[in-house]
Amino acid sequence: MEMGLTAPGEYIRTYKVFFTTRKLYPRKNWWLNVIKNTTPPPRRKNRFHSSPSAAASMAISMARSRAVPLLPLLLLILLAPLFYSVSRMRWSWAPEQLPHHAAPKRPDSLVLGPAAGQGRPDRLQCQGLKAVNKISLSSERMHSGDVTFVTVFTTYNSGPAGAGKMSSDAVTVGKHSYSKEERSMAILNTFVSFIQVSMPTSKVIILTDPKSKLSIHQGRATILPIEGNYSRGNLMLQRIKSYIAFLELKLAEVDQVKSFSNSIFTDSDMAVVDDLGHIFKRYPHCHLALTFRNNKGQPLNSGFVAVRGTSDGISKAIEFFKKVLEAYSLKYMKASRMLGDQLALAWVVKSYLPSAFGKFSRPEIFTDGVNGASVLFLPCAVYNWTPPEGAGQFHGMPLDVKVVHFKGSRKRLMLEAWDFYNSTSQLSDMLCLILKSGRTKYDF
Repeated sequence: MEMGLTAPGEYIRTYKVFFTTRKLYPRKNWWLNVIKNTTPPPRRKNRFHSSPSAAASMAISMARSRAVPLLPLLLLILLAPLFYSVSRMRWSWAPEQLPHHAAPKRPDSLVLGPAAGQGRPDRLQCQGLKAVNKISLSSERMHSGDVTFVTVFTTYNSGPAGAGKMSSDAVTVGKHSYSKEERSMAILNTFVSFIQVSMPTSKVIILTDPKSKLSIHQGRATILPIEGNYSRGNLMLQRIKSYIAFLELKLAEVDQVKSFSNSIFTDSDMAVVDDLGHIFKRYPHCHLALTFRNNKGQPLNSGFVAVRGTSDGISKAIEFFKKVLEAYSLKYMKASRMLGDQLALAWVVKSYLPSAFGKFSRPEIFTDGVNGASVLFLPCAVYNWTPPEGAGQFHGMPLDVKVVHFKGSRKRLMLEAWDFYNSTSQLSDMLCLILKSGRTKYDF
């Protein structure tokens, strides 16, 4: 085998035109013949040399430069089976063979943790489940005036398939067990019960689908059917429409009767723990009230809206809700199942009152105009307090908290809190239980 070095320190290089080699040698052990008969390239000479021998050498060199390098070719031949097996393994690996990690099971009983805001004199202080500094009911409790709470609620039939799963879906809170359908009704009944404790003279009106088989047997609670689409995916949009329909009925009544009652529209997963009549007495010139928080994405919570019961107040509220409904329908239908109403509410306020958003970082009450209506802005920390936010931006529970909102997977905590209150009759101690358990997401 002839070999040569083109220059000191350079690699030994061998060349041969691949396809020509395959024709000259048989298939068996052809690569050994390639190695034996490959000759090295000549030294490069001056390209301007014009002799015939130089031209011939240049032609041979150009032909060899177009040849396939031998060593990479050998590596490719040796590694080809490995590439093939890896590709087969990749395509044969089915997604169902991957291990499935089940989501952790949410607690089905009370979970108590540390109480946020300890050491702050303006926050509820707890020793165990005992309140050190009591939250007393407002002195204006018996002079709050006529206030009606309004909520939208409907039931959904799970069908025959769900009937057989009744026992497996049952949950127990205190001495009571609830099926999946009964949980929703238990939340609604607890909502009404808290109002009867904190504001015993107030009425509760439940707006619902006429097709719903809803029934409630609580003293001052009544059901008012309102036509509409109450499907799960349309419920938040329908809620605004039901509010408008209710206010239009109220407006017709006010024009006929001189007396009126103020209205507070709320979610049904709220616990009213203090009197709210002072909102209308302390701020007599406001047409409606909204609750705000220091949240850039959703600064306004639609779960609490207060409306003055005068003809002017109701008219302004109707126009306001129509603006929210229009924004909802045009801009936020993709979020129709959840949050669309809050996004539309914030959009309307920002359109008419962009300066309000600069005040939401401070939990202080203020009043301003929105589309001709005088709007009272109330801090969520007091009028729409949420357990998980108590451990975050609210830094505990303010001593003057009025409403607790059991949003999301904290409906069990609402029932547990009512069960605890029934056994102790102490609202302040019950609030300690809520504060210490509010970070937990429960099974419903």
